[in-house]
Amino acid sequence: MEVYWQDLHHSDLSVQQLYQIMALRNAVFIVEQNCPYQDLDGADLAGENRHLLAVFDRQLLAYARILAPESLEKPVKIGRVIVASEARGLSLGNRLMEQAIACCEHYWPQHKIFLSAQAHLQEFYGRFGFLVVSDSYLEDNIPHIDMVRAAK
Repeated sequence: MEVYWQDLHHSDLSVQQLYQIMALRNAVFIVEQNCPYQDLDGADLAGENRHLLAVFDRQLLAYARILAPESLEKPVKIGRVIVASEARGLSLGNRLMEQAIACCEHYWPQHKIFLSAQAHLQEFYGRFGFLVVSDSYLEDNIPHIDMVRAAK
């Protein structure tokens, strides 16, 4: 399966792409995980934020949102990391994280990379050089941990 990867500034998203992103995030984070929360947080179309999409046959299979650093001292943030249920088991999560890290290093090479991870994914993110920097905490009733990857 040849997946087409897109790394897009929010201003380059089409209406259809934005709709697919929101639909996938809703399907997994809200419905599948049974976690009602306010996904639309104002960051999707702000500043220099970016969106990574993995598309096959015009269907969005994996996605991550990259939030630009808020200042010179702040990290770049990877969030909303997601693989569609029908695409799990294809190693798209690994490829998505590789793409996300490459994006962060390309646009913000001097910045650490931060993510708020669901606690059960600590080992997964650890394989990409992320280290735990917080105790476990509840976010939307799901245990999370903060993780950071040093700048190159």
